[in-house]
Amino acid sequence: MPIIRHEIFIQAPIDICFDLARDVEIHTKTTTRTKEKAVGGVTQGLLEEGDHVTWEATHFGIKQKLTAKVTYLKKPTKFVDVMVKGAFHSFTHTHQFMEKEKGTIMVDIFEYKSPLGPLGVIADKLFLEKYMTEFIRSRAKALKKIAESSQ
Repeated sequence: MPIIRHEIFIQAPIDICFDLARDVEIHTKTTTRTKEKAVGGVTQGLLEEGDHVTWEATHFGIKQKLTAKVTYLKKPTKFVDVMVKGAFHSFTHTHQFMEKEKGTIMVDIFEYKSPLGPLGVIADKLFLEKYMTEFIRSRAKALKKIAESSQ
């Protein structure tokens, strides 16, 4: 079960970073490469504990839908979303925020299990883990740019 951990420093207050990370419209703006959009559940505004959102996106040239639920939220330091329906066998995405002098450290921890048993493990090694790592990095960089430009 791969675990991807990404950390980035953002020169913006923790409250701003936390809210941007759970804002549905901002998520769409930070995932333009995969054309993500919310098509079910909460489709705008800030996600709260218990909320569901269904994302439609294009990955590997295939349009897919994925539904996630926010299972834990503690403002402004942490929230967790878990896939309840989608292409993965399972995933848990933990978003952590730590206040530092002159900004915030945002940490993404993405734990997932690919579908298709042994074939999924091979896919992880060949391309999926690298793809997901780049997806998380790219989104974090875009979120950083938005947060820092709002200062």
